[in-house]
Amino acid sequence: MILAIDVGNTNIVLGCIEDNDVKLVLRMATEQIYTDDQYAMQISSILALSNIDVHSLEHCIISSVVPPITNTLKRSAKKLIGKEPMVIGPGLKTGLNIKIDNPAQLGSDLVVDAVATINEYSLPAIVIDMGTATTVSVIAKDASYLGGMIMPGVGLSVRTLAKGTSQLPSVSVETPDNLIGKNTVDCMKSGIVYGNACAIDGLIDRITEELGEKPTIVATGGLAQAIVPLCKHDIIYDNTLLLKGLNIIYNKNKK
Repeated sequence: MILAIDVGNTNIVLGCIEDNDVKLVLRMATEQIYTDDQYAMQISSILALSNIDVHSLEHCIISSVVPPITNTLKRSAKKLIGKEPMVIGPGLKTGLNIKIDNPAQLGSDLVVDAVATINEYSLPAIVIDMGTATTVSVIAKDASYLGGMIMPGVGLSVRTLAKGTSQLPSVSVETPDNLIGKNTVDCMKSGIVYGNACAIDGLIDRITEELGEKPTIVATGGLAQAIVPLCKHDIIYDNTLLLKGLNIIYNKNKK
């Protein structure tokens, strides 16, 4: 069994993968002040709650978009498993042909999402990852990464709206009973969920027009399950997409 770790700005997703199958998905908060010992204890404890013994883990692969804690988690994983973990970045083979101005700028999460999509779904494809930021990646029919978009994530929008105004409260990300809100909270909920759904639909329309052919649309990320059902396009929700990509890259690079 291998441990796949996806480090996001808000959450860290842990995946236990055995025989190329994601057996378990767990989440913990991203804490930049934690030491490697604290992270090792947190990971060990959360795995133990699901009856996973760290001694059953053979290796570890990490994708991180939070550079300040990448090395901390590398040290933590080494303490738990006894081996230097793989980290998505220079030196690892991904097989991805990146056609943007500076391929080195492409986030590791987008690389891994794209690798998984190419392996799992028909192309061309649009990949929507809804985390702290909402990212949209476009993959061509020849499996090359063309580029994409970045917009504020759903949760970030909610927090910014509440923080930047005097009278608007913080609200949960959920669909209200009616599209047209009758009170402040429902108006905010409707604006957030339907606004993001309409933005996703609009981007899909424009990307499809530019591609000149109908793409497969895949969504992932913690908040996608709240938004995808409200979109008018046929979107595949795959909550383990990034973990699948980490497993593919691990297999490409294991000795």
